[in-house]
Amino acid sequence: QVRLVESGGGLVQAGGSLRLSCATSGNIFSISPMGWYRQDPGNQRELVARVGGGGSTTYADSVKGRFTIYRDYAKNTVYLQMNSLNPGDTAVYYCNTYPPIDAHWGQGTQVTVSS
Repeated sequence: QVRLVESGGGLVQAGGSLRLSCATSGNIFSISPMGWYRQDPGNQRELVARVGGGGSTTYADSVKGRFTIYRDYAKNTVYLQMNSLNPGDTAVYYCNTYPPIDAHWGQGTQVTVSS
């Protein structure tokens, strides 16, 4: 059974940093590109960053140069290091495969950036 559990969110001041973690179970981690997504109220969920099996990465323009996605195969975990956060980054953050599979959406983790 595939399970994705996000953690690491919280309240941070503008300019601060957070590291999100996505613990995975099942074999999905080892065979799939993985992505971090976010959704704030009133908007659709959007892809923030993705990492391929070989470590190649892609980022949304809004987070380039500030966010870093990486995966730890030993821990079956995907991370999102977020630096220079601003209020526009406030959202619930989710991880999933890329492209996402509806059945795998978890609870997400809330990130709130105060100005």
